[in-house]
Amino acid sequence: MNHLKNIQSRGAMPTLRKCALAAAVASVFVFAATGATAQTAAAPAESTMVKLIRGLIQSGTLAKDVGEALLAQAQTEALAAQQAQRMSAATTAASASVAGGVRLEAGDVRVPYISQTVRDQIRDEVKAQVMAQAKDEGWAAPNETPEWSKRIRIEGDVRVRNESRNYAGNNSNIEINWAELNKGTGYDVNPNTNLALPSILNTRQDRKNLFRARARLGVYADLTENTKAGIRVASGSDESPVSTTQTLGGGLSKKSVWLDQMWISHKPVDWLTVTAGRFGNPFMSTDLLYSNDLNFDGIAAQFEKKLASNKDLTLFGTLGLIPLEYSSDNSPSRSQTKMKSENKWLFGAQAGAEWKIDADNRLRGALAYYNFNNISGKVSQPCALYAGADGCSTDWSRPAFMQKGNTLMLLRDISLDPLNPAGTPQPQYVGLASKFRLIDLNLRWDTAVAGNNLRLDANFVRNTAYNANDIWNRAGIRGAIVNNFGATGGTSRADFKSGGNAYMLQATYGKPAPAARGDWNVLAGYKRIEPDAMPDGYNDPTFHGGGTNARGYFLGGSYAIDKNMWFTGRWISTKAVYGAPLSIDTLQLEFNARF
Repeated sequence: MNHLKNIQSRGAMPTLRKCALAAAVASVFVFAATGATAQTAAAPAESTMVKLIRGLIQSGTLAKDVGEALLAQAQTEALAAQQAQRMSAATTAASASVAGGVRLEAGDVRVPYISQTVRDQIRDEVKAQVMAQAKDEGWAAPNETPEWSKRIRIEGDVRVRNESRNYAGNNSNIEINWAELNKGTGYDVNPNTNLALPSILNTRQDRKNLFRARARLGVYADLTENTKAGIRVASGSDESPVSTTQTLGGGLSKKSVWLDQMWISHKPVDWLTVTAGRFGNPFMSTDLLYSNDLNFDGIAAQFEKKLASNKDLTLFGTLGLIPLEYSSDNSPSRSQTKMKSENKWLFGAQAGAEWKIDADNRLRGALAYYNFNNISGKVSQPCALYAGADGCSTDWSRPAFMQKGNTLMLLRDISLDPLNPAGTPQPQYVGLASKFRLIDLNLRWDTAVAGNNLRLDANFVRNTAYNANDIWNRAGIRGAIVNNFGATGGTSRADFKSGGNAYMLQATYGKPAPAARGDWNVLAGYKRIEPDAMPDGYNDPTFHGGGTNARGYFLGGSYAIDKNMWFTGRWISTKAVYGAPLSIDTLQLEFNARF
């Protein structure tokens, strides 16, 4: 054992402890071997344990320096055992001689006899103790892993896309980029002080062969049988909540990574799961209302339970409390008097059922209610920006994120400088003119046709809070509604065009989610989204460039060229529902991989 102490003092590897335990087992086996071979004239030249240690060194299981130290010790102990055997044989002969009248001489050694049963018992007990410790520490077998690692899994996916967007030549070329206008200090609408146009969207120049990519990587842990946690990062060109797609190029610059999900979930009972943090969409929905990349902040409770009387019928539902935006804690920043806290919320409730009719037919449906609370724009109190006022009282009501389509209104009631009323700058923000309380109906039917799966999806959304007169009156000051007028160019109440309904129909034939090599599907569908059917900030960013006031069809298909790798092609053709003409055709070709 002095050997081992010397090695440890020289900074031997952490595996020394394990090897020392193995040496203990070796000693037991050598001790057992001593008794087993006591009747032979001489022990073999090389013991079984010496051979075992040599094998462990050659396989890399033992570090070379540690193994050589143990090998030397094992050889020494084997030699000692061999000498002990000889002495034991001599003692046995001497005992026999004494029994026959031969006396022991001075210097003779008497070795007590240990039965084979006792030796086996000692060997088994030590072996069991060592193996139990080895299992606890995770080195009992080369392929074993620690227990905690079995509760963690890593999942991810990568997508590479080629995208082309084609615009009609007769499209309106004065489509304002309202999201950009809402940034900074606002856009001055006084033509006497500002002749520059606001940011304008591209509506006529095609964009061909844009290479884009998406990557997502998640780590998920089963903390206990009922508690889980997850973290996921994702790519993305910006902080848009509806897309994690990154446009490539940019001078070959490095790409951004965003924290996409972070959540904890717990099941207090078998049929209920409560999740908090930032998590995937907990509702049954389509990208008509919520983008497939959209995640939700807040807390959601999901239930799912099969009926005891009918195991083929499952009830499910979701309740969600989702914070959309909080007003600044320090606004106005240059004022001693701060504004009160203003919070925007989404309250969601959904109930549905899934019925397995037979082996080939399954129906699934859900009805949801979504109340987008306090997201509508509000006209401010008169604010004297010319006199140094730090913003206006309702600047907080402009959307944190928007795409396009919703009816918009000016938010600021700007006081004019009495000394120079015509020359008073009037920087404006815009907000949503409609309220949004949605009824969302989703239906899905899976069946079999000609040996393949056929899936039919239908989604209908109605904004029960939509009211054209209410929208017009909410703007308050004359001329405050700034979009969604007819193609004539008029901006009066009679020219206002909007609506509160949306629907989608889609058919998918083949495997809905290709995974095995050779899986395929084809799909076709149609969408129509009136301007104020839903908030325009949360749905699919590809259809008509995202948002509302859009109608059109889409075709596509996928083919799995290998396990968890598939090719997808998609064609989308859209037009505006109301207002000036805007037609966009989009082609997407992409490779997807999942792991």
